[in-house]
Amino acid sequence: MEPNHERESTVPLPKPEPSQPTSELSKNAKKKLARQERWEAKKADKKAAAKEQKKKETERKRKGWEESIAGMTEEERVKVIEARMSLRKERMEKRLEEKNEKKERLVKAKELRQNVVVDVEFSHLMTPQEIRSLVQQIMYCYAVNGRCDTPAHLWLTGCEGEMDNQLKKIPGFDKWIIEKENKSYIEVLADRRDDLVYLTADSEDVLEELDLKKIYIIGGLVDRNRFKGITMEKAQEQGIRTAKLPIGNFLKMSSSQVLTVNQVVEILLKFLETRDWKTSFFAVIPQRKRSQADSEGNADNTVDEDIDEDEEEGSEQKDDLLTSKKQCVEEIPSNKLVDEV
Repeated sequence: MEPNHERESTVPLPKPEPSQPTSELSKNAKKKLARQERWEAKKADKKAAAKEQKKKETERKRKGWEESIAGMTEEERVKVIEARMSLRKERMEKRLEEKNEKKERLVKAKELRQNVVVDVEFSHLMTPQEIRSLVQQIMYCYAVNGRCDTPAHLWLTGCEGEMDNQLKKIPGFDKWIIEKENKSYIEVLADRRDDLVYLTADSEDVLEELDLKKIYIIGGLVDRNRFKGITMEKAQEQGIRTAKLPIGNFLKMSSSQVLTVNQVVEILLKFLETRDWKTSFFAVIPQRKRSQADSEGNADNTVDEDIDEDEEEGSEQKDDLLTSKKQCVEEIPSNKLVDEV
């Protein structure tokens, strides 16, 4: 579709449903709310238990260290302490070197690499939990991008309201090497309107290749399929191009083809590295989302986990997210739904 420069860029989006008193909720809604409350309580208990366990482990290590040097002579203690300090210094220097290399790659990507936009203008359509889920996915995107040898240059556009508030709560967010805009991409990138491509599964055009001159947009919406086709409608109203990932050309999905923001970003990053869609899909899309035949045929080139859009499943998949949070925090100086595609 050719861009329509004369059409208004504002798109009427569905209004969020007003919150209802608990007494007016349906039976299923009450059950879902109760389940969510139990999950939140369980999560808080787990966090408190983990904090206490960490405290005990720190104390155990401290006592073990004191006992290990208690029977040493003064000369032996000095040597052991110096060796330990030297090892710690080496680790710190290595971390600093890695951090500087990451910064250099991300700065270079700003000038020479692929531009990828996460459109977060949909926050008014999401529940607080869905917004938090999207923020976690964005954290993962930034961490994964920072680990890439050839990272993309990431954008967050439409950062307003509760979405903006939640993003600012991320430790070190103000130090991230990305573009953070309160305005829509259609305003911020008005001079490159012809280069905008919105990725959506509703598009008839299949994305065959990534073009460095193009800017690919991903809909940042966690909605449990309440607003199907919303990104396609938005792109059509704005008169910008659309495309869908060629998933169907390489694998069969076991159920829904909806992917999370972090999965789409990681697929694009993997393709930038390999220039191979099949490798990218099988390296990122978890086995549980693929048909059995595809999973068995590519068992050596897969991942099993992702940050899922379902909060109860997501509560059991913390390793990658914890890594992402750690890497995001490391941005602080040492002295701080995706619609279908």
